[in-house]
Amino acid sequence: MFEIGFHTDAFNSSYWSFEQCLEWAQRQNLHYIECGAIDGVSWIHGLGYQPHIALWEDPVLLRRKMDRYGVRFSQIDAAFPLSLPEGATLGVEYVLHTIRWAKLAGVPSVDTTDDRHRPEGLTDTEALEHMRRIYRQILRVAEAYEIVINIEPHGYYTTKPDFMAEMLAFADSPWLRMNMDTGNTYIAGQDPVAFLERFLDKVSHVHIKDVSESLARAARGELTGIAVSHCAIGEGVNAENIRRCLRLLRDVGYRGVLSIECEGQGGPMIERSLAWVRAEVARCAG
Repeated sequence: MFEIGFHTDAFNSSYWSFEQCLEWAQRQNLHYIECGAIDGVSWIHGLGYQPHIALWEDPVLLRRKMDRYGVRFSQIDAAFPLSLPEGATLGVEYVLHTIRWAKLAGVPSVDTTDDRHRPEGLTDTEALEHMRRIYRQILRVAEAYEIVINIEPHGYYTTKPDFMAEMLAFADSPWLRMNMDTGNTYIAGQDPVAFLERFLDKVSHVHIKDVSESLARAARGELTGIAVSHCAIGEGVNAENIRRCLRLLRDVGYRGVLSIECEGQGGPMIERSLAWVRAEVARCAG
């Protein structure tokens, strides 16, 4: 019913390489992977201590390597905060470079978002108009390459449903969609189930993320997003919301990827998360 994958952010703290993530996916019988894009050279990535890809890597050769592991991309993350003034320069070029790379690597979608804060000196109307111009520029290229541009709830605007609705209407295009995130919506103070229900017809990719009780108590409504769950998925305060979101997705016939975002601890925590998600998906299917 659903495909299950994971974001390589899970292994940031373990300083794994992307290939180590492929090896882990193969051991876990997972066939979908999501990672970040690095537009340039980073010493920590070059030395093999970062689990993302750089756009200088050959996308066709990497795709062949991934085929040998039986793993393909579900999405690539180019989430530079586009609401910042630099979104119109650095952000646009970063996303456009990622789109071109994604086409050759067989990546179906590119993830984008905004900053956690309202941009200084701009009204909400001005900030949204700034992003409207950016997304229309990006979508002109995305449509040509047939790459979905997802907007992820992760920042000041994208975690507020009314603003997200306006952003998803920036262009009348089937290539502008939403990446649902169960953890970001929750930590931002929203109801993940209601958030998903409002945008079900726009969802093309899903991040499954729990929130620990201690983090929720300290920061819910103060943060707009978290990189990964810092507790195993199913062991936090967001578990029941995730279950309900899975049922909503099942009922509308969602056939995309559920991408697990969880601190990996070199394997143990994300492996508990994977077991829980697999059990819940099986329960949904039953």
